[in-house]
Order: sequence, then structure tokens, then C-alpha cells
Amino acid sequence: MPAVEVVDVVKTYGDKNVVDRVSFSVEQGQILGLIGPNGAGKTTTIRMMMDIIKPDAGEVRILGNSFGEESKDLVGYLPEERGLYKRMTVLDTLVYFGTLKGMTPANATVKAEKWLGRVNLSAHRRKKMEEMSHGMAQLIQIVATVLHDPRLLILDEPFTGLDPVNMQLVKEIIAELRGEGKAIILSTHRMNEVEALCDTVFMINKGKGVLHGALADIKRRFRGNTLIIESDGPLGELRGVASVKTEANHSEVVMADGTTPQQILEQLVARKVAVMRFEVATPSLNDIFIQIAGENR
Repeated sequence: MPAVEVVDVVKTYGDKNVVDRVSFSVEQGQILGLIGPNGAGKTTTIRMMMDIIKPDAGEVRILGNSFGEESKDLVGYLPEERGLYKRMTVLDTLVYFGTLKGMTPANATVKAEKWLGRVNLSAHRRKKMEEMSHGMAQLIQIVATVLHDPRLLILDEPFTGLDPVNMQLVKEIIAELRGEGKAIILSTHRMNEVEALCDTVFMINKGKGVLHGALADIKRRFRGNTLIIESDGPLGELRGVASVKTEANHSEVVMADGTTPQQILEQLVARKVAVMRFEVATPSLNDIFIQIAGENR
């Protein structure tokens, strides 16, 4: 069964539908990228999933059951707004959060020590949180989120404040957790990280779901009319071409309306042009995001 199902959830404030009949699910061992412009309804959706606020309609199910107190220990939630106690030590902070999720202090201590080693912060375990840099505090918050071995992780902007080295470390940890069969919802504005990590994408805009599906299928759906061609020598004049832009090691060929890639390739073959690379350009997720967000303004 899906690790989480969001079914037609609705949240209205005054006369504004902040979330309007949003539905998606995440399978175990799968990462879903929850994306959308600022104010689109992502955080409200997450808060309904976490039972922080109640939906006006619809339902959230965790492993087949309605979300309740018994479900909360199955979920690890990294909120965008961080909440760490500045005067507590790093280790005490993690043990405290572990016990809130049903761990014994002894077990929480063992797990915390292990995770601090994983994120290269063992030497700081006796320091107070107020002594930690923003990036270190972010790593500690991530450890607090995964410490109790949840089956579902909801990560809201997990890369905030991280340098490139620690960003790569967190990406590796997320991939490892997926490999352990955990379901992960990743909400971030970093489209390149969504593209690198996620299996599926759900985009919300103005409270409505506007894009949902496997990342590979979405990118195929938005393929344009541009070809990337790498050849040994000039392409020459081509029929059915609107423009050609030559880069250092390839050409970007924009096809005119009604022209197919096969027609371009046939011309090159007939001319005996040696072609090393010929592909239909696939837009990045960032390009797709900008296109859809612009269309839905």
C-alpha cells in the first residue's frame, strides 16, 4: 500500500481556497518532489498531512490509516521553520527529540552518536546549539528528523544553509533512506535537486495540482522542437528549419512547425554528414516549472 495518500484535501481561509482538492500518493521506497511557487499551497498541504491543521474536506492516510496519534511516530518531519533549543547540547537535543518519538534515552543516545558520526559532527556533540553555525544546525535538524527511523519523511527545504559538500552529503543520505524503503516527500525550490533525486513530481499552483507524474514521463511530455546535433563538419542548409545555433561542440536546431526529427536526420544521412549525436532536446525541470507557473499566473 502507499506510504501516504492525500485524497481531495481542501483548506479555505475566508473566501480563498488555499488548497483546492489536492490528491497524490507516495509509495514506499519512492521520493516525490512537492514543488510550486511561493504561496502556492505547499506548506498548508504539508501541515494538513502532519495534522497540524485540519483539512476542511478530504483525507490523509498513512499506511492505509487515517492520520492520528499512532501515525505520528511513523513520520519524520523537517519543517521549513527550524526549532532547536539554543542552550541544550547537540547530543541532548537529539536524545530529547528521539524520546518525543517513543525512543528510550539509551537507544536515542546510541542512534544520535551514530548519526553525528555520519554527518561529521561527533566532535561537537557536547557543544550547545547556540555555538553551531547555520549549516551545522541544519544537519542536526535533519538528524533529529530521521533519528527514530520513520517510514515516511517529509523534508521541507532540507538544503537551506548547506555548503556544497554538506549538500552532497544530505543528497546521499536521502538516497540511502529511499534505498531502505522509506517514502520521502521533498519540498524545495531547488529544481536541480528534485531532478537529481525524485522519482515523481507533484506541482501545486494557486492551491491546485497542475502537474503530477513520473519525472521521466513529465520531461518527455514537455519535449520541444529543438534538436541537439553533434557532427563531424558543418550541417549545411536544412529544409524545415527555423534556426540553427552553433555551440562549441554541437548545434541547436530549431525545427519549423510541421517538421519532424526524422526528416532532418534523413537530410543529414543523404548528405553523408557524420553524426555523432542526434537527440530531441529535453527541457530541465526548472524550465518546465517556469513555463507552468507562468501559464497559471
